[in-house]
Amino acid sequence: MLRVQFTAEDLLNVTFASEPPPLVELSMALIAWQRVDEQAVFGRWRSRISRELPDRARPLLDLLRPDGDNLQFVEPAARSLEEGLAAVRDAGPLLTAEQLHRTAARAPGRASWLRALWGQDREAWDQLDGAIRCAYEVVVAPRWPQIRQSFRADVAWRTRLLGAHGIKACLASVHPAAAWSDTVFEVGLPPDYEVRLGGGGLVLMPSAFWTGRPLLAARPDGSHVLHYPAMSPLPLVEPGRAEGALDALLGRTRAAVLQLLIEQRTTSELARDLDISLPSVSEHTRTLRAAGLITTARDGKAVLHSATGLGVDLLHSTG
Repeated sequence: MLRVQFTAEDLLNVTFASEPPPLVELSMALIAWQRVDEQAVFGRWRSRISRELPDRARPLLDLLRPDGDNLQFVEPAARSLEEGLAAVRDAGPLLTAEQLHRTAARAPGRASWLRALWGQDREAWDQLDGAIRCAYEVVVAPRWPQIRQSFRADVAWRTRLLGAHGIKACLASVHPAAAWSDTVFEVGLPPDYEVRLGGGGLVLMPSAFWTGRPLLAARPDGSHVLHYPAMSPLPLVEPGRAEGALDALLGRTRAAVLQLLIEQRTTSELARDLDISLPSVSEHTRTLRAAGLITTARDGKAVLHSATGLGVDLLHSTG
């Protein structure tokens, strides 16, 4: 279980990141590519990346394992690729023997390359630099407008949720397993990890690629960053200008699902009315349910969905 202990000062110091950092999104993308969850959403995207990712980028997989519990030096919160690469290089001398042992035990590649990296071998660091550049150009750069769209839509939605219902509702919406116990934010999924914010505050950072439970990362300034899945993951972000505010926030198909659920409908009815597959409907309703916009109940074999008061309120405010 993830447990984050807030002080009163921390609850007043929760902010959103201003932009998605390119190397953080690259890290999340390569992690998501190695995962097997959310196949209905990420399956085709994973197949495409498998075809397109060059071997030169593969050393990154030694440092970025699919559970997300990785060393942070390769994913700095820098605003540009070049700034991020410089931060990665600067972190080299700070790597410890304990970190090397842990990383090598989890890596699928050769431990000799990792030992050379930790030993500040110039060729190894040039190889890492090239792997990051190569992966960035293939995975992130072509879809950067959609990545930013996913990020901004999520921030816009949760900022509104924060203003209408408070910080606890806002944070509880980042994952179906998230909840509060007094001033402790909890996500009831392994592995076990607990942190006291201690007045340093928390920065919320949605990711268009991350599919697992929220991840917590410490910053040098004493604050922490909470990475969580954006409401609209990258494969569901449609290119081009959205037709309305709700489309921009949720994506056209998901907005259409929410609009239909003003009246109760089954999964099959949604699939029929929108001409999409049943797995696609399930993914859209799961995300809307996690955000508190719809509820789902069973009636015999049928699965019934309907908009919540919060969902109706969103429809009215963006109509």
